[in-house]
Order: sequence, then C-alpha cells, then structure tokens
Amino acid sequence: MGDGIFGRRLFWSPPVLGELYMSGTGTGSSTALMDWVESPTAHIFKLNVPGYGKEDIKVQIEDGNILHIKGEGKDESYANAKDSVWHVAERGTGKLGEFKFSRHIELPPNVKVEQIKAHLENGVLKLLVPKDTTPNPSKLRNINITSRL
Repeated sequence: MGDGIFGRRLFWSPPVLGELYMSGTGTGSSTALMDWVESPTAHIFKLNVPGYGKEDIKVQIEDGNILHIKGEGKDESYANAKDSVWHVAERGTGKLGEFKFSRHIELPPNVKVEQIKAHLENGVLKLLVPKDTTPNPSKLRNINITSRL
C-alpha cells in the first residue's frame, strides 16, 4: 500500500454504496488495485490483475450482495531460480512464484446480481454490475383497524 498520503491508500465511498472491504489471502498477499465508477445504469469495476488468466480468477456473490473477486496464479519462470539470490520479493505470497489477491465489495441494494458480466483483457478485469432501474413500490401500507384482535 505505497500510494496515497504517508504510505496509506485512501478510499472515499458515497454512503449509499456501502462499505468497501479489502482483504488478502495468506501471508504477504496483495490486493488488486481497483476503480469503481457508477453510471446511471450500472456500477463498473476495473481491477488491475497483470499476469492472471481468466482461469486464475473467480468472481462470486456471497451472502446475496457481497462481490468477492479472488485470483491465484503461479509464475513458472521461478522454478529454475532456486539457486538465485533474492533481493526483493514483494509480488508473491510467501511461496516462490505464487501470487494471490482477494477483494470483497458490498454492493448496493439496487443491483441485478444475476446479470453481472466479467471481461478480462490486457491485465484488466472489468465487471459490469447492472442497476435495477425499476421504481421501488411504495412502502406505505394501510392497516385495517378492527374492534377485536
């Protein structure tokens, strides 16, 4: 987390969008850098995932509205580097050549989770989360009053 002020990354999220959860998986894991843009019809997420193929990434919905994006990959070029002297190893998860990331995002209630689409191109994972633009029914309900319960 080297960007931002004094080495801290700052996130601002409008209250209506809920809280942004970030987590890693395992020791030394990383969080994929992400942009989240809201348009009138959808939420658009773009994550930097260089070196990952579509078979290395899983996108899931948990608990009805938690978008969980995780990736696990392996760089085979490290297999021949066992006799090498390492000076810096910041990209992996502790095991030589293994890479992992995990992101949890609480989605707002007005999205169509069954219509989420994902596309991976040039190391960028793009998720399109359509909004439900149908007006919500009135929450006003009349209660009949009777002389007995």
